[in-house]
Amino acid sequence: MGLLTPLAVRIGSIEWLPRYLPWIVKVDDAVQKVSGGRVDLLDIAGLPSITMVIAGRKSGIERTTTVLAAPDGDDWIVAGSYFGNPKAPAWVYNLRAADSLSIVGRAGTMLPMVRNELDGVQRADAWATLLAVWPNFELYERRTAGHRIIPLFRLSPAPDTGPGQD
Repeated sequence: MGLLTPLAVRIGSIEWLPRYLPWIVKVDDAVQKVSGGRVDLLDIAGLPSITMVIAGRKSGIERTTTVLAAPDGDDWIVAGSYFGNPKAPAWVYNLRAADSLSIVGRAGTMLPMVRNELDGVQRADAWATLLAVWPNFELYERRTAGHRIIPLFRLSPAPDTGPGQD
C-alpha cells in the first residue's frame, strides 16, 4: 500500500466515475507510453497491478491490458469488475477463450501463465484477498446486482513444458 492508496480508494468509490473509464484508460495508456511501460496509474496509486497479454478471441491479435491484481503467493487474482458496469470488460471474454496468456514481468520479460476462473469456496477466498487490496470491489459488486456476477480468475505460472517435460 502506498501513500496515495487511500486517496485512490476514495476516488474509486465515486458513483459517477465509471462514465469516465474510457478517459481513465487513455490517461493510463499515456502514462505507460511516456514511462516506457515502467509505470501505470495503479503504480502511482500504490496498488498492485499486472499487465496481461492475451490473444483477442476473434482477431487472434495479442492485446495488453493492465489490471489491478492481488498477489497470492506466486499467483495473481484478477476481477472482471469494470467499475461495476453491467457488462464485463472485453479482456474477460478474451481470457476465457485463450489457450494461453502471459503477464509482463518487471524486467519486461513475458511470463507464461495459466488461468483458472474461480467459483464456490475458491472464489470466496479470492474475493477476500481482493477486498484486502481494493475494498471498492464490494461497491462494484453492488452496482452489478441483478446484472452479472463479477468473474474472478487465478493466474498461475505455467508449468515448464520444455524438452523432457510431459
